[in-house]
Order: sequence, then C-alpha cells, then structure tokens
Amino acid sequence: MTTRSAGEGRERENEMDQPIGIAVIGAGYWGPNLVRNAQATPGLKLRYLCDLDTERARRVLGDYSTVRVSGSLDDVLADPAVDAVAIATPAATHLPVALAALRAGKHVLVEKPLAATYADGLELVREAEDRGLTLMLDHTFVYTPTVQHLRHLVRGGELGTVQYLDSVRINLGLVQRDVDVFWDLAPHDLSIFDAILPDGVRVARVSAHGSDPIGAGRACVGHLTLELSDGVLAHVHVNWLSPTKIRTMVVGGSRRTVVWDDLNAVQRLSVHDRGADRIEDDEDRRQAIISYRRGDTVAPALPEREALRGMMAEFAASIAEKRAPLTDGWSGLRVLATLEAASASLAAGGAFVTVDHTTPTSLVTA
Repeated sequence: MTTRSAGEGRERENEMDQPIGIAVIGAGYWGPNLVRNAQATPGLKLRYLCDLDTERARRVLGDYSTVRVSGSLDDVLADPAVDAVAIATPAATHLPVALAALRAGKHVLVEKPLAATYADGLELVREAEDRGLTLMLDHTFVYTPTVQHLRHLVRGGELGTVQYLDSVRINLGLVQRDVDVFWDLAPHDLSIFDAILPDGVRVARVSAHGSDPIGAGRACVGHLTLELSDGVLAHVHVNWLSPTKIRTMVVGGSRRTVVWDDLNAVQRLSVHDRGADRIEDDEDRRQAIISYRRGDTVAPALPEREALRGMMAEFAASIAEKRAPLTDGWSGLRVLATLEAASASLAAGGAFVTVDHTTPTSLVTA
C-alpha cells in the first residue's frame, strides 16, 4: 500500500486550491469584456491578453499590471501557467486558434459562433472530447438571470407543454462585412431556445426569408421559421435596420405564457395565466369548443447580474468539477447546424431545409 507524507498531502491540496490560469485571445470589441470579467471571477487568474496589436492590448489592460501582454499565440500556449483560453477573435479564425489551444492541452471558451462552418465546429468538439478538455461557447444571454429563470419555468413544467416561441431582436445596428443578419444576431435567440427547451427537443427544419433593401450585399432583415422535433413552431425576426431597438421573446405554454422584454428593466419577465383551452362539447364530442382563460399576471423579482460574470463562473466551475458546461461544444454545434440550414433555405427561396445534427454534409432540402 502506498502512503503519502503530510507534506505531499498539503502540496496536493495547494495545487487544487490554485486558480485556473486563463489567457484572453483578442483585444478587439469583445476581448475587453472578457478581460474585465475574468479578473473579477473567483477561481480564475488572468495571465495574458494576447493580440497582434500589443499596444491596443496594453490600453485594454490599463491598471492590470500583473497581466502580461503578448503578440504570439504560440508563446501563450507554451506557458504552463495558462490552463485555459478565452477566444474573442473573428469567426474565421476560431478553428485554427481553438484547435491550437486544445492541442496544447488548454480548456477553451470561444465567442459565438463556435466556428465558421459546422464541419469546423465538429472538429473542435471531437478534439476537445478526445483530450478530455472543456469546450464552452460564450452564449452570453443564456447566463442572464432572466433566461435562467425562463429555463426553470419551461423545464419545471410551470408553463405546461410549450406550444410556440416567438422572438424579435431588431435595432439600428452595425451591418457586418463578413456575415448576414442571421449569422450575426440569430445565434442569441437560437442558443436561448436550445438552453430553455427540454432535453431532446431540437430544431428539425428551418425556413429563412431575408431581404437587403440597402444594397449591402447580404440579408439585413430576416425571418426564421423553425419547426422543432416535437412539432412546435418557433419564429425569429432579426433586423439591422430598425430605428427602434426591440428585444422580446414570447414562450406560449398550455398552462401559462411568459413574455420577456429585455429592455424593460422594471419588469423584464411577466408570466400570464391567460390563454385558450380546447374542450369537448358534451352533446357532440366531435365539436371542439375553445375556452379562454383570463387569469393573473405575475412579474417575478429577478436579480440584476452581469451575464458575462455568470458565464465566466460556469467556465471555471466546469473545469474544476470536470463536467460539461451549460453551453458546451455540442450546443454550439446545434446552433451552427441551424444557421447553415438557414443559409441553405435562404438560397433556395425560403424552402424548408432539414437540419441534421450528426454530420456536416447532411443539409437536405425538404
């Protein structure tokens, strides 16, 4: 029987107590937010900010004098003090950067989308699984208190059986150069649907319609119709050109309906005990009668908490506990599969396209 000395035992406990060393890759638009929240998350220690523009990285860090700046990804990945990386680089670079990190034995948090294509995303998921490493998506909205409560309502049965979902995400936003409005905005709504719906319910078919009224060369206004595997329909409206900003989601259930207005700080979520029920006529069972419920509306008291802080905490916990995070690589793949099906549908004039979540070459027009 092998025994450890007291000194060896204390050394092992100290190793387990050490924070997870993390490097942020990319100091552009999203990188500074990751830097700030990594610094504020117990269990994480920010070691590096890596960017080809080292001066920009230094400006982002400001007073974080203990964090090193590097312009070399290879140098960062070679440092044994770095256990994990958070990637905030353009989507086209996600595959090579994340793949290099995984092959260097680092856990990976990557900004949405997981990769530029489903095939690339599948390669990352398989690499992470083969190496026993955490691969997590920065699907930020999933970590808001509102979506966490919405997930509880749906999965806990408070709404009954989900009958429909409708989401609107529109504003006068930045027209992207490399992607259309579906790839830019819809991942938020698709990741929320993926997080709140019961396990096993997936997007089965997609129909996409888009328009480019300003001649940008890509869809700036878009509508998605999603047919779920349980037959429920969901709709997503995304738009870069609206002069007003609207972020709403309605989840209708057989018992209750919940309305989320993300711009209403006073009442983001309201649960309505109102709806329509189908009953049978006692005299003629073949005739359906619709009965309308007009019950109370409840606004749950929800904490105000930065979603990125919760996301970083989940990343740290999933690594420490050796478990899959809520928004793992597979959830990112499901979003990618839906987006690729939407692109195929758009090219086919809005025809429904079947989403196959198993292989990267199985998008079939239905």
